[in-house]
Amino acid sequence: MTGPRYVYAVCRPFGTPLQAELKGVGGAPPALLRHHDLVAVVSTVPAADCCEDALKAHLDDPDWLDATARAHQGVIDALTTVTTPLPLRPGIVFQDDWSVRMMIEAREDEFRRTLDRLEGRVEWGVTLSLEPEPAEPAPARAEAFARSLHELLSRHAEDSRLHTPEISGLSTVPGRNVLAAAYLVPRAQSEEFVELVDRARDEAPGIRVELTGPWAAYSFTGEAVP
Repeated sequence: MTGPRYVYAVCRPFGTPLQAELKGVGGAPPALLRHHDLVAVVSTVPAADCCEDALKAHLDDPDWLDATARAHQGVIDALTTVTTPLPLRPGIVFQDDWSVRMMIEAREDEFRRTLDRLEGRVEWGVTLSLEPEPAEPAPARAEAFARSLHELLSRHAEDSRLHTPEISGLSTVPGRNVLAAAYLVPRAQSEEFVELVDRARDEAPGIRVELTGPWAAYSFTGEAVP
């Protein structure tokens, strides 16, 4: 490869190949760049897109931002089916292979510790929101149900993170959100976790329970993600 490298994730070496038709940012196929016992998943991006003026124009272009985010997520999703990736935030670009290897060199102990902690685990997201009136229950009852469900799901997860629920004006889901949480769950126990969420849907009339995942463990990477 020649040209700047867009970096999607760091992971351990894995034997199962990625889909042949998988495309990354700008339509370029992802490739594996190994350094010691770690692998960076990268693709080549045009040098012209990485100059200061081009980057500023891209940041002002919502269509470009959306396409880049979708391509980035597509590669992470593909990796999650064959290994445990440590996803980097979108938009990480290095000048060349050497620069990527130096990034890994500087943080490889931290990367190894995080990958060891996340190995075989995935992230599930759960949100609760009040249904639009007139069916919505009293907010206090909904919040009590949210606390109870979060405690239950946390007992069946290895770790959890509470996020700030979206206000209804910003949410894509009608009604006021009362819970937004992420749960770190062993892949082998994901079916049981999903069943718990499914049962919660039947126990909460007037409350919308949404489950997303399984994702790479974005919420549990800590300071390891550049």
